[in-house]
Amino acid sequence: MATIFIILIIVAIVVLWVIASFNGLVTLKNRAKEAWADIDVQLKRRYDLIPNLVQTVKGYATHERELFEKVTQARANAMNAQGAVAKGEAENMLSETLKSLFAVSENYPDLKASANFLALQNELTDTEDKVQASRRFYNTNVRDLNTKIESFPDNILAGAFGFKQMELFEITNEAEKQPVAVKF
Repeated sequence: MATIFIILIIVAIVVLWVIASFNGLVTLKNRAKEAWADIDVQLKRRYDLIPNLVQTVKGYATHERELFEKVTQARANAMNAQGAVAKGEAENMLSETLKSLFAVSENYPDLKASANFLALQNELTDTEDKVQASRRFYNTNVRDLNTKIESFPDNILAGAFGFKQMELFEITNEAEKQPVAVKF
């Protein structure tokens, strides 16, 4: 009788561990998905601002057609990218083209003084900050999920229930990793 009671207690402990571990994995996976959705929200806001910014700059810098096409193409590529790695690469390319657009604005004092341009530039800067915060939040959640999936004994349960590691949202463009040169 005592042996059966001990076996039942061990089985109950194992079942409770399986339930707790499974629920923990589900929670982490859902947090990572939510974090990815937060990135999408901020990127949509960014995508919506870019055409307005391009139109404003076009009014002042009509001969910069090639740059406008690059910005538009980079925006389209970023909107259509799938997965964290592809999205990261496309977003980095879009950031580079936007830097070029802002560099062009330096050549047009009237544009730099335009209230509409300044408002759009501030909105885009704010959005870029929110995208960075969303990326960090996403990467934190993915790190926690991936750690749990790799850790023993949770890795056994994760494998049995088909939990897969998620990709981090990383900078893959070496140019973005370089320090910014400040010139006075």
